[in-house]
Amino acid sequence: MHSTQSGPGASGSDVRHDHVDRPESRLCHRTRMHDRCTAHQMDPPSAVAPDRIMEVVDCWEPGELIVRREVLGLAPGFHPELRPAWYGKPWLALPVYVVEDTHEQLVTYTAEAAEIGYVEGDWPTPDGKHPWHAKRRWEGHGCLMVQRPGDHHAVWHFWTGEDRAFGCWYINLQADVLRTEIGYDTQDFELDLVVFPDGNWIVKDLDVLDDRVAEGRFTAELVDWIRTLGDDLERQLAAGDHWWDHRWADWAPDPTWIRPSLPEHWV
Repeated sequence: MHSTQSGPGASGSDVRHDHVDRPESRLCHRTRMHDRCTAHQMDPPSAVAPDRIMEVVDCWEPGELIVRREVLGLAPGFHPELRPAWYGKPWLALPVYVVEDTHEQLVTYTAEAAEIGYVEGDWPTPDGKHPWHAKRRWEGHGCLMVQRPGDHHAVWHFWTGEDRAFGCWYINLQADVLRTEIGYDTQDFELDLVVFPDGNWIVKDLDVLDDRVAEGRFTAELVDWIRTLGDDLERQLAAGDHWWDHRWADWAPDPTWIRPSLPEHWV
């Protein structure tokens, strides 16, 4: 099956700068707090001390540039008995702009030509590198990501073509957001649902889950859980349940949000 997205970004260059009115929501109060790595009901990876205290931001202000990292080992409770050296460590990062951060959802935006950062290491892939390692910048239009607290999936919004027409919603199965000092961490679970504006959808990458077990990136138990989660999301789609606000499809970024870079110390 094929997605409308290939690699980090989609094609197209023209961006409208009008903004859609956002639905009313209860804004978070910006505070600093001390939180443990066990927050969000996630077991801490072995590379992170479970009693480590870190300063995290409870809520980000709109327009702030933060770091979204992908970390291997953030699955909710499915951890191998023997954890390899890469477990619990970030292997990819993107700078993202905060669009909205409330008690109901976190909305961030990966801008056009955003820098993509990688960590060298012996990762659980055929060549030991991140699958995107040849890509240094996000390609095409930016991507808006909407995720609710407690959900192990986010709804990515993609636009296409010179007129930046809305292309699809991309339900990306990924770990619940774990806030950090510089942004947030998550883990991609490979399986995706591509939902088109007419309501039809396709399942993407179901066939690669067994490969992830063979590589050692996922456990067999985790893959079973991912498949069950995918089935649950498909049932919601079949019932016409789109929990996200469709008005985000008409949203456009601030014209200054172009080609952001990562901070120096993001690992």
